[in-house]
Amino acid sequence: MRAILSALLFAALGSNAAAAVKLDQLRLPPGFRIELVTDAVPNARQMALGRWEGGKGTVYVGSMRAGKVYAVEIGAASRATVRTIASDLEMPSGVAWRDGKLYVAAVSKVLRYDGIDDTSSADAARPRAGVQVGAAFPSETHHGWKFIAFGPDGKLYVPVGAPCNVCVPDDRHGVIQRMNPDGSGLETVARGVRNSVGFDWSPVDQALWFTDNGRDMLGDDLPADELDRVTRIGQHFGFPFCHQGDTPDPEFGKQRACSEFSPPAVKLGAHVAAIGMRFYSGTQFPAAYRGNAFIAEHGSWNRSAKSGYQVVRVSVDAEGRAAAPEPFVQGWLQTGNDGRESVWGRPADVLNLPDGSMLISDDLAGAVYRVRYGGP
Repeated sequence: MRAILSALLFAALGSNAAAAVKLDQLRLPPGFRIELVTDAVPNARQMALGRWEGGKGTVYVGSMRAGKVYAVEIGAASRATVRTIASDLEMPSGVAWRDGKLYVAAVSKVLRYDGIDDTSSADAARPRAGVQVGAAFPSETHHGWKFIAFGPDGKLYVPVGAPCNVCVPDDRHGVIQRMNPDGSGLETVARGVRNSVGFDWSPVDQALWFTDNGRDMLGDDLPADELDRVTRIGQHFGFPFCHQGDTPDPEFGKQRACSEFSPPAVKLGAHVAAIGMRFYSGTQFPAAYRGNAFIAEHGSWNRSAKSGYQVVRVSVDAEGRAAAPEPFVQGWLQTGNDGRESVWGRPADVLNLPDGSMLISDDLAGAVYRVRYGGP
């Protein structure tokens, strides 16, 4: 059964062939506009901001099925320049930049690429080799792709998903961990996390918030994906015993009660595949959007009526209370006059730029978009 589910999942992830970008079908709130930065980044997943000066710079983009990491150079030109800087990697979805070094998560290892911002060398456009940081991580590819980021504490946070749809994982799986930039001091921050592929820290209290994908095969409407908040190290969020804070698992739920675990800050909806997530830290967007969590919903693959395929925002108050998600960018999922659904894009991550605009990656269209606010 596990092999069948894995095959179905990877079929749903799509091939390396990019879908056509249909920018005119994307809908945003009044005053916002969206533009295409590039459609030359096959299977674009997590993004990381590199060096940025004078309104231009580099954004690094990981991939999964493409096995590559890209540098997207954004400048005054209408379209960005894209370079492949690493290739032949295993699902290098996660990327993080710090002090001129790029960190890449490739399932069982984290690699560091030094001097990544140096484009003066004749070899700058060629894929290069990275140096492994720390010990190896588990090698399972089921939920083995990773989102990584440096926290306010200067540590690199690395999640390890459950190697299954639902099972009791060992201590190395179903966790979010952190380590020093050199790979030392590995420790577990959160447990009971089925598959987190997006997280960020609150601008209010620096608490870690993360998205978590709920299990499959409980029907169209259960369980919801989650947005969770870490308030203490080692906190347990329920997997596999309890889903969405209030739903015991039919197989494992009798072993432990839902009351033993931390409930989600907010339920995001069943099978929306909530992945890339960031708090908006800029000032270009209206005040009501500042400090909101923006979440890329990659979209369902096993639901009779599709869900997700959008970017939503969740407002969070000073006490850490999250409101229900609201659509921010929609249109990658279209419903025809005959009721048939079609998908041409799948948002994978969001990223703030220093000028207050926001990037969105799309791994189906192989695209990166930029959202700006221009007023009513």
